[in-house]
Amino acid sequence: MVPVLLGQLVQQTYNMVDSIIVGRLLGADALAAVGASSSVQFMVLGFCSGMCDGFAIYAAQSFGAGDEKKMRRYVYHMLAMSALIAAVLTVATCLACGGIISVLQTPDNIRQDAVRYLFIIFLGIPFTIFYNIQASILRAVGDSREPFLFLALSSCLNIFLDLFCVAVLNWGVAGAAIATITSQALSGLFCLLFIRKRMDILHVGREERRWNGLFARNLLAMGIPMGLQFSITAIGSMVMQACNNSLGSLYVSGYTAGERVEQFVMCPYVALSSSMATYVGQNYGALRFDRIRKGVFQAILMAHIYGLVFGSLMAIFGRDAASMFLSAGSGTNEILDVSAQFLRTVGFTFWLVSSVNVFRPAIQAMDCPGKAIFSGVIEMAARTIWSLSMIGTLGFTAICWTHQAAWITAGLYVILMYRRVIAMREKHFKR
Repeated sequence: MVPVLLGQLVQQTYNMVDSIIVGRLLGADALAAVGASSSVQFMVLGFCSGMCDGFAIYAAQSFGAGDEKKMRRYVYHMLAMSALIAAVLTVATCLACGGIISVLQTPDNIRQDAVRYLFIIFLGIPFTIFYNIQASILRAVGDSREPFLFLALSSCLNIFLDLFCVAVLNWGVAGAAIATITSQALSGLFCLLFIRKRMDILHVGREERRWNGLFARNLLAMGIPMGLQFSITAIGSMVMQACNNSLGSLYVSGYTAGERVEQFVMCPYVALSSSMATYVGQNYGALRFDRIRKGVFQAILMAHIYGLVFGSLMAIFGRDAASMFLSAGSGTNEILDVSAQFLRTVGFTFWLVSSVNVFRPAIQAMDCPGKAIFSGVIEMAARTIWSLSMIGTLGFTAICWTHQAAWITAGLYVILMYRRVIAMREKHFKR
């Protein structure tokens, strides 16, 4: 988990620096334009990341079972299918950018920049998948250090490119987006070179490059549901964001600054979720249910402690953290008040997200993608119903409580499903 976490922290540090550069150099409206479509970006890019993690579960299971030839056959199919999906997603999302921004009820004063930023981010989808599929393959065979190192290097270059494109070339929000997709491409290139030079176990031979429909169906059955977990969850976030956007650019800017802080504090949960999928997948392949139970117990304990401690810190110091994204000026205090309200509400209840990020990937890795994806449906429904029903009465306060509604409902479901799934799997393999 630690290298994955460090990678997440590096990536979120870049995202924060990116927002600081945009907010301080280009102003609050530019920051709002970047954040106006964040839920859609999470939906699409989260699908890409989740799909890659899901694809890697079968490789991790084969590696855990000691079948390296089967593992390499899965690697071949992973690469081929991810390339095809990347092409389809890029075309579809780029064509839909204008409509997406309209559906999100983005204020007119930031609409043009929001479309431009989202279009360039979607052009980088192949680079996002290029890095994530290779990082997932490396983690499947127990190497999470190199993906972190390559991500850290490209993120440092990204900060330089951000300053150059925004401050020197004056490309505005488009410059920030170009810097982002360039860094993703570099991360993928570094992973590719490392695999070719150092990871002989992942070199796919000619006889292993034969297409097999069963392998493809297995990957789709695992990868697509895991990707859809993020996407379905993000649909609820899109509804929430549309409700928030309708309140005006003040609330869009304040929520964007607060969300950047929350995403940084969320990094350990994201890393834990990704690591649990690989950990449980390897041990499930080796039929070590004792290790699965022990690992899940330790993970949920760590997750609750982290959520209580760092969530409280986020609630207390959130306003100061959000102030990094804005320069002093008219309206800044009002924007920071919005950010502080969001972070205070989320922070003191942050530990509620623990169950979703531990039990859901464990269920997925034990060959139950349907149950895992249904938890995403529950999250989506909770966010959607709460946002639409309460925004008229509570205003921005309703936005602040949307996450908790999703965490509680989905968390209760995955706890019950984990207990049922692991008991069923143990009973099946003891026969």
